[in-house]
Amino acid sequence: MSELKQRSDGLENMGQSAGDSDRTKQVRIAKVTDLAGFEQCVDVQLEVWGYSDSDLIPKRVFIVAERIGGQVLGAYDGRALVGFAMAFPGYRDGRPYLHSHMLAVLPEYRNAGLGRRLKLAQRDDALARGFDLMEWTFDPLEIKNAHLNIARLGAIARRYMRNIYGPSTSPLQGGLPTDRLVVEWWLRSARVRRALGEETAEDTAAADEVVERIDVPCIIHDWKRDPERRSLAESLQTRNRLILESAFARGLAIIGYERCANGDGFFLLGRVSGL
Repeated sequence: MSELKQRSDGLENMGQSAGDSDRTKQVRIAKVTDLAGFEQCVDVQLEVWGYSDSDLIPKRVFIVAERIGGQVLGAYDGRALVGFAMAFPGYRDGRPYLHSHMLAVLPEYRNAGLGRRLKLAQRDDALARGFDLMEWTFDPLEIKNAHLNIARLGAIARRYMRNIYGPSTSPLQGGLPTDRLVVEWWLRSARVRRALGEETAEDTAAADEVVERIDVPCIIHDWKRDPERRSLAESLQTRNRLILESAFARGLAIIGYERCANGDGFFLLGRVSGL
């Protein structure tokens, strides 16, 4: 879930795009630091995913994330929390980074840029504290998330995790294994600056060559929610899992994402340069 910003398109404490709804224009992004705010994060989590107790992240985890150098950023409409992003600090291969574990926006505030605003706010905070990298996971069958992460934020992916969280009680998972792609968001890279509209003269190098495309039909969402067609969803998940694992083993990475007019999506794979 799993991030945000220093650019002019502004998702965080800045203005929003022309397509944003009037309702979300008044939403402000701020750090969550008090118990009442952490409790609201739990409430939002329940409404968004419908988790049972076995999957629910409790208030104490949000408190720990904020206290140990992670992030808990809230989207507030007045005093009401309508979304949040939560990250933990991590360390791997000699490099500190932030792992953004969860991002949630209430249904009535979606599709107006608020998720991207939260990501950009995470980036601003991370850069201010000296981080160059953020990571998170997302379901490769979720087309909107893929488009946001890869196309609009400039992240890449080159790791595939099978059933990383085990069985999920969320209806959104549709009973499928919790397969996830691991996103790498190189916060200072030319790739990210281009995606965020911060491009400078030195960022104008040619785009990486796309050598493979992997489709994700939008009907997958119907298949996941229909018990009689769920086997179709699992077959597609298995097919794309094997294709992506093979591509990553050959040194390729997801470097782009396209959405078609009919709602279908395509992962674009190539060799990474310019991080």
